[in-house]
Amino acid sequence: MRIRITVGEVALEAELNDTATAAKIGEALPIRTSFNTWGDEIYFSIPVDTELDDSAQEVVEIGDLGYWPPGKAFCIFFGLTPASEPGRIMPASAVNVIGKVEGDATLFKQAMRAREVVLEAL
Repeated sequence: MRIRITVGEVALEAELNDTATAAKIGEALPIRTSFNTWGDEIYFSIPVDTELDDSAQEVVEIGDLGYWPPGKAFCIFFGLTPASEPGRIMPASAVNVIGKVEGDATLFKQAMRAREVVLEAL
């Protein structure tokens, strides 16, 4: 499933994986909400409740989209977090990798002061 992620003036498209977690997120769209940041990560609670699955990772790449079960949170990774080690982007704890941003995810750094994020199906 293709989605658009809009944060402030930055809008990028992404592809959700073919996993049960990604399907649940697709069913919850559209989502419009405020968000938090943690280093170069944007995260926000979504109305999806699921556990870690076979896609779970403790190290992610720039542009990866994750679902973090402890916070029922959608995560957008575009650089280092406070938990990261040199050359390794690390979430607070394992996330289900649910998709990938197409294009330059580091553009989200320009939108860190925005007030809301919008996820919508394409």
